[in-house]
Amino acid sequence: MGFLARLFGGGSAAADPKAGQEIGRVEDYFAKVGVIAFKLGRPLAVGDRIRVEGHTTGFSQKVKSIQIEHEAVERARRGSAIGIKVGKRCRRGDRVFKVAS
Repeated sequence: MGFLARLFGGGSAAADPKAGQEIGRVEDYFAKVGVIAFKLGRPLAVGDRIRVEGHTTGFSQKVKSIQIEHEAVERARRGSAIGIKVGKRCRRGDRVFKVAS
């Protein structure tokens, strides 16, 4: 950690043990239905907790449903293009993390 990071309390999310594992980046956000679409870098299941972070975004929530090609699924594999309903506005490029419950 550099001098300025220590001085101003900065640091990367990877250094924070509560940060979780990055599982993807938001590719699209559908405002009318409140759904984010992204490609998974790691497996995800209904009931897991996610955190979405970006320049103006920062919230966490429990995954209540996952869809692949408009079909509801209980879990999704790495590499799947999925949609998740979210409670707050997101933007393209926001990072999605899987965090401990």
